[in-house]
Amino acid sequence: MDSVPSSHTPKYLYEVTTSSSKHLELAMCPCIGYSNPKIFYSSPQSPFWRLNGLSEEDVNSIMARTVCAKSAFELWGHGRTHSELRNSLLKYPTENMSPFLQKDSTYKINVYTFNKTLEFEDRIKKIDAMEYLSFEGRVNLRNPKHIFCLLEDYGTDPNDIPDEPLYIYFGRWIADGQRELIRSHSVKNRHFIGNTSMDAGLSFIMANHARVKAYDLVYDPFVGTGSLLVACSHFGAYVCGTDIDYNTIHGIGKASRKNQKWRGPDENIRANLRQYGSEKLYVDVLVSDASKPIWRDGVLFDAIITDPPYGIRESTRRTGSQKDSVNSVKPSEDYHVPVSMAYHLSDIFTDLLNFSAHHLVIGGRLVYWLPIYRPEYCEEMVPLNACLRLVSNCEQTLSSHTSRRLITMEKIKEPEETDALAHLSDPHFSPYQGHNAFREKYFSGISKRTLTGKEETNKMQAHYQI
Repeated sequence: MDSVPSSHTPKYLYEVTTSSSKHLELAMCPCIGYSNPKIFYSSPQSPFWRLNGLSEEDVNSIMARTVCAKSAFELWGHGRTHSELRNSLLKYPTENMSPFLQKDSTYKINVYTFNKTLEFEDRIKKIDAMEYLSFEGRVNLRNPKHIFCLLEDYGTDPNDIPDEPLYIYFGRWIADGQRELIRSHSVKNRHFIGNTSMDAGLSFIMANHARVKAYDLVYDPFVGTGSLLVACSHFGAYVCGTDIDYNTIHGIGKASRKNQKWRGPDENIRANLRQYGSEKLYVDVLVSDASKPIWRDGVLFDAIITDPPYGIRESTRRTGSQKDSVNSVKPSEDYHVPVSMAYHLSDIFTDLLNFSAHHLVIGGRLVYWLPIYRPEYCEEMVPLNACLRLVSNCEQTLSSHTSRRLITMEKIKEPEETDALAHLSDPHFSPYQGHNAFREKYFSGISKRTLTGKEETNKMQAHYQI
């Protein structure tokens, strides 16, 4: 990303959410096949991003899916002061403005401010000051044909709000994003949830990375309570998944909600899709071990989207035993719960990439989260496969010492006998050789902070002791 714009004025302006803006660049563009837009802003923390190289059709495609952007505008002018804004607007081509300023059209002008609230009278004054633009249509505040917006950025520090805006934009409103999906699909209001149910916003971001569309077949090998399936079904994809946890798949056992001890009779993934009107897209979910795929050769998915367990709130396990099972006696009971054993994180990601290489369609995408211990992270830690191309790698910070990387890969060819299995570019960078490797590093950081706090407390007590 560039912080200084080029001589070519960017055509479109996006108002993004500050909490999700780090994902916007990657989350909204891959869904339309535009993976490397030129992005400009007045400051890295600004919620206003200017994009080059997109058509209005592209903008509408993005806004129809993104949960990271609030609104999009055709940018007519911008500047650090109202004087600069005026000069910029007067230089904007008249032929681009005139279709929206006709006598037979209706319009209204909105004033939006970031990090500052303006009185109604002040907003009216700012609108009246735009009289140098030749609006010939009639004002219609309820149902205008065209909406224009004056946007003022007052920085990000609520304790130091300047009298004048740091940057000002003016443009024609094009579309709003899909922020409403985060509220309507909130985990808080979902019928069936678990301890690790994926946040609604992140679920939709993952679906966008995978370019999920209507009639796709999407698979989650660590399906849990099915949050990712819910997001993918919203875009019209058929969904299925597997998980090693029998209780989760069948919706039985202890509940995750406060003041509820046991799950109800209809708490399951299918009920979640029914809640959002997409039950017809539910294929099935099965009890299965991700380390031992159940699918026959030739089963192909359009996307594989998953959040593997890290060993923090959900254990990493697979079926099997450390004991020699050659002479073991087969259980005679019809119902049998197999013994489980440790499933190393390094093996989880190796198996996931190898499975994706065999069971994705060409052009299909694998999207997953990779947990990272930040002091040790380097790009060589991201596993590779000869059949999969790395599309994007972006970070979500979890704490001062841990984060997770959203990895997006695309299948570029069918596996051959000469292709190596999933691997690291340099084996020395593998951070997950032990079963609880990430768990141990995660809690070691917490322990260090706790010990540091205790040491400081002891020093203060010793200092003030009489």
